[in-house]
Amino acid sequence: MYELHRLGWNSFQQLCQTICREVLGQTVESFLDSNDAGKDGAFAGTWTPAPGEVYAGRFVIQCKFTADAGRNLKPSDIKDEIEKVCKLVAVGQCDVYILMTNAGVSGTQTAKVKALLAQVGVQHVLVFGSTWINQQVREKKSLRMHVPRMYGLGDLSQILDERAYAQARAVLESMREDLAKVVITASYGRAVEALNEHGFVMLIGEPAAGKTTIASMLAMAAADKWGSSVLKLNDPAKVEERWNPEEPSQFFWVDDAFGIMQYESSLAHSWNHILPQVRTMLRQGAKIVMTSRDYIYKRARRDLKEGAFPLFNESQVVIDVHNLSIQEKEQILYNHLKLGNQLPAFRAEIKPHLPSVAAHPRFIPEIARRLADRNFTKRLYLTEYRLGQFVQKREQLLQEVLDGLDKDSMAALALIYMKKDYLESPISLQETEEDALRRLGSSLGKCITALESLNGSLVLHQQADGESVWRFKHPTIGDAFASALARSPDLLGIFLLGSATENLIEQVTCGNVGIEQAVMVPKPLYPQMIERLTEFTASDKYKSQHLAIWGAKWSLHSFLTRRCSKEFLTLYLQTNPELIDKVCRPSLSLSSSSEVALAMRLHEFGLLPEENRKTFVQAVSAYAISGEDVYALDDEDIRSVFTDAEFDAVIASVRSDLLPRLSWVREKEQDGYRADEPADEYMEHLFESFKTLKDKFGDDAEAVRIIDREIDLAKDWINDNDRALPDRAPRSLGSAGTIDKPHGTRSIFDDVDV
Repeated sequence: MYELHRLGWNSFQQLCQTICREVLGQTVESFLDSNDAGKDGAFAGTWTPAPGEVYAGRFVIQCKFTADAGRNLKPSDIKDEIEKVCKLVAVGQCDVYILMTNAGVSGTQTAKVKALLAQVGVQHVLVFGSTWINQQVREKKSLRMHVPRMYGLGDLSQILDERAYAQARAVLESMREDLAKVVITASYGRAVEALNEHGFVMLIGEPAAGKTTIASMLAMAAADKWGSSVLKLNDPAKVEERWNPEEPSQFFWVDDAFGIMQYESSLAHSWNHILPQVRTMLRQGAKIVMTSRDYIYKRARRDLKEGAFPLFNESQVVIDVHNLSIQEKEQILYNHLKLGNQLPAFRAEIKPHLPSVAAHPRFIPEIARRLADRNFTKRLYLTEYRLGQFVQKREQLLQEVLDGLDKDSMAALALIYMKKDYLESPISLQETEEDALRRLGSSLGKCITALESLNGSLVLHQQADGESVWRFKHPTIGDAFASALARSPDLLGIFLLGSATENLIEQVTCGNVGIEQAVMVPKPLYPQMIERLTEFTASDKYKSQHLAIWGAKWSLHSFLTRRCSKEFLTLYLQTNPELIDKVCRPSLSLSSSSEVALAMRLHEFGLLPEENRKTFVQAVSAYAISGEDVYALDDEDIRSVFTDAEFDAVIASVRSDLLPRLSWVREKEQDGYRADEPADEYMEHLFESFKTLKDKFGDDAEAVRIIDREIDLAKDWINDNDRALPDRAPRSLGSAGTIDKPHGTRSIFDDVDV
């Protein structure tokens, strides 16, 4: 059974209209709630609910909502409607009267209601109570998708296919509370369209815009309609690892795909690495939803191979909270308050001010969540001015909430932050982390107690990647904690000592390099930071020693390239002078080489000695001339390390040495092919090289002839080696159009305190 009494009068009317559209097959004309003349909706036509049972003429729909669970309909509930119905009958506007209610209906009471309406001339009266409405919602998947709040107001184990529920139970149950509060917006509709068309959608928006909410609705709809197994992952490698080609209905949900609070370049490069696999997954029927903060995605675009995966742009849905309609904002605010933990007295006192809160220019869905939570409103005076400040100064007020926490609660938040918003449960700490807790005046036991008390308000205990973890309730809480770190040198010093280096280098900057939401290490702590970096020689992300060493080197180079000022790099090189020699001899795959990026950064700052610069130029030139990697011919940043004479020389050598042996390069590439991957994806790197060469030598007819011949031969080879993929029937969630509900003088907040 669904908890229909928790919907509120406005949402219940929308549910009834959706039922009429989906079940009765009618387009319902809706009317203003303040002047409905006895009808919430109407249509003219014929309805055949069962063989031999036909209703025709003018239909009138009236909705009766009650906030009391278990209440039964009484004839007195419609006494105010009788006079209105009489007038409708007199003018030929009411042949069939449909009464829809979430109250219970008995045979005796239904007969009395029908008798009252028959007395004023209604030919047919249909009464649909809570049992009938529950049955419609339970039996019709399309109905649930159009009213996704129902997922949060029912028992998921009974709603979903048994197999889909078993596979996705941990993820879906953790979303249930939030799904009860969702509101269908235009952004959700666009996301459904993108997922239908491409199988992929990228949701982009400012912090707290509702990206995760839309992703959760898509995940639930996929699990419901297709029986999809929902996998909520946070690492591109896990996407590749968990994909099952034999299960085409998999739904992959990747929140904060390029970093939670700030950009993490390692994630973008990991996505680049698996993009060929992602394309194959989509062709095979998998669905993928990714989210990202707008400023993080803006930085990620510089590193992503958008040309290799056009869907990053083609299937992008930008969620702008400023485009939410006033009705959508009011419904969001209503749902959170109605289903939050505030007492009825609070809701009654704040009710007169809610329209102005929703209309505030800085209102975002996160404001609704905070107002519905007693932890955020302990010191809030419910006046127009104070509530306006609550919305206007949303960042500052969150800071004040954190500042008011006890030391154990702050230590608990610090622990989650040090673990990059992914604190595994049961909690197991390294010695440095335990020491950090002691310095904060807390302990592991006290932190666990604090986490339990904060659960649901500032933190969440949930399932992710098949593991039990503690996370911030919302990433904006992590933002606020980062600000607290920046304001407290003592706290920052403890953070530097206690955090794992691999996490630390993705959260801080050494100097102002323009990365949003990053914690800036002050100059007095530079020596301490250099010491931590020098000790970082192996990554915990990899099991094999070889990959662990490679991962640490890549992460260190990326940190020095993107997160460090010239002043810090100068100090670091004094302690680690051997680094310059290492980056001047980069490995292949120059486009993603950490050595190349760092060498260019050092050159930009004037920290790359001339001898080392020449070594770098010789190395990347040799790759281009051999045909192994021609990236140096195409990248402006690498070009800046060359002198004009050096670049002209490498172009001449490529023309004289590489072009005549281009067929050998192609054949060598073909010889390395393994039959377990699509041939076209395997040859992408070669086609990129051909494109670069064609761009460089486009004015040379003979060079173009050679390159075009090799392109044609490569395409022929692909056709000979291509593995046909089995056809998959296209799957669509259908449309997600919102109900056009006129707004009258009755406030949506009318029953928020009931």
